[in-house]
Amino acid sequence: MTVHELSITLQRWFKHDSAGGILLVFMALLAMVLANSPMANIYEGFLAIPLQVRVGDLDIAKPLILWINDGLMAIFFFMVGLEIKREVLSGHLSSPSQVVLPGIAAIAGIAIPALIFFAMNHNDPVGVKGWAIPSATDIAFALGVFTLFGSRVPISLKLFLLSVAIFDDLGAILIIAFFYSSELSTLSLAVAGSGVFVLFMLNRFSVRSQAVYILVGVVVWVAVLKSGVHATLAGFVIACFIPLNVKNHEGNPMLTHMEHALHPWVAFVILPLFAFANAGVSMAGISLDALLNPIPLGIGAGLFIGKQVGIFGACWVAIKLGLAKIPDGATWMQFYAVSILCGIGFTMSLFIGSLAFEAESAAYLVEVKLGVLVGSLCSAVLGSILIARAQPSKDS
Repeated sequence: MTVHELSITLQRWFKHDSAGGILLVFMALLAMVLANSPMANIYEGFLAIPLQVRVGDLDIAKPLILWINDGLMAIFFFMVGLEIKREVLSGHLSSPSQVVLPGIAAIAGIAIPALIFFAMNHNDPVGVKGWAIPSATDIAFALGVFTLFGSRVPISLKLFLLSVAIFDDLGAILIIAFFYSSELSTLSLAVAGSGVFVLFMLNRFSVRSQAVYILVGVVVWVAVLKSGVHATLAGFVIACFIPLNVKNHEGNPMLTHMEHALHPWVAFVILPLFAFANAGVSMAGISLDALLNPIPLGIGAGLFIGKQVGIFGACWVAIKLGLAKIPDGATWMQFYAVSILCGIGFTMSLFIGSLAFEAESAAYLVEVKLGVLVGSLCSAVLGSILIARAQPSKDS
């Protein structure tokens, strides 16, 4: 194969919907291998590399893993915010009838896993902090598994899965804002609020310069980082003020231009880096009995059982009551399989876990990773088997 042919093959692969999910899996497995190999110290040392940015009295000094979790993931949340705004204002969530079913699915898919975890950990004042960990769906992984089956499943189910993930991400953002923020700095919040007001005015007067929005956005991110509110929320807030219909200086709609420009960086750099940094679990001294500890068991059961029971059960009731209808061309088996795929909680679950137990010992994070990996793997495997065995609808 020539260099040109290899380049074309790689370009085609990167354009495939499942490419991001496959790369996530690879980077997570690589992290697991390194964490359980003689190179474990090198892996841990890499994540602990100190990085510092200082401008006058402003000093931001963090290890590499926190720059990934607080900095790069803010860009991920920024893109999520852009996607949510576009879908709500002009996409397939712009009419009430399109919102009902995925909205119900997301609410139940957040609540039931959280209740399962809470039931298993309510007697532990530290462990119960992780109640929101199994509530999240990793859209990159879930969509990657989904697209492997191509035409076997109708496009309406893909749209349903995307819509659920959008509501799910919005729920995760609210959970982080209200439950996983530390002591607040009034001064930093005032600076962040002033930056948000500037963004509002830029939007109000239809300013066309993307650079101005980005510059003010960086100020807002730094202020939020110093405020005690988790810095990733700044990404979502900034996205809310990017205009949908205003064109930038190149003549492209600003919001969609930013979204499309960021997508490959998020899918092939930011999320894989996050997976690499957070999935490395040392299995030394860990037995199968460890899965029966309340935290990993609550997470695993929440993702694998809670997600499918919550989403499929709530949607079945809503459809039978006439509040919504099953996605066009889908069978109940296909719909159930997609409900199971929503139990793949990898990226966001690990992220919330890192927030829930950031002040605790490393042993808690090991249990979080163990529960997330097992619950997500079980959901991916069973969901894949059911999609493969499900027959297409006669109406499709």
